[in-house]
Amino acid sequence: MKDGTISHQGLVESVTNDLVKVRITSMSACSACHAKGACNASDQEEKIIDALPNGKTLKVGDWVTVWARESMGFKALFLGYLLPFLLVLTTLIICTSLNLSELKAGLFSLAVLIPYYAVLYITRDTVKRSFIFEIKQ
Repeated sequence: MKDGTISHQGLVESVTNDLVKVRITSMSACSACHAKGACNASDQEEKIIDALPNGKTLKVGDWVTVWARESMGFKALFLGYLLPFLLVLTTLIICTSLNLSELKAGLFSLAVLIPYYAVLYITRDTVKRSFIFEIKQ
C-alpha cells in the first residue's frame, strides 16, 4: 500500500473476454499469528472479485495479484459509512431544531437511511463500475 494501491493475491476462478473472477482470501491481522489456534480471534474469509484482464492471457487456476487504487477504498468508506452518518446526524439536528420530540427525531433520522440505501441498491451497477480492480500476473 506504499504506492497508493491495495493488492491481494488470488486464484483465477473464471475467465471471459472482458472480466476475470478471482478468489482471494481476506485475513484479519490475527490470522497470520502463530498462536491463532489458541484463541477465537482469527478471522479468514474468501471473496470473489471481478477484475479487468488488461489484455493478459489467463486461465482458470492461475495465481494473480488483484490491485486497485487506494482512493477506491476511501470512496467505499464514504458511501458505506460517512455519508449515511452525515445524513443521520443532519436529520437529527434539523428535527431537534424544529422542536420535535427525541423519539420522533430519532425515528426520522434512522428512516432517512431507507431511501439512501434504496437509491444505493438501485444504482449498484453504476457504483460497481466505478470500483475497478486490475490484474498483475
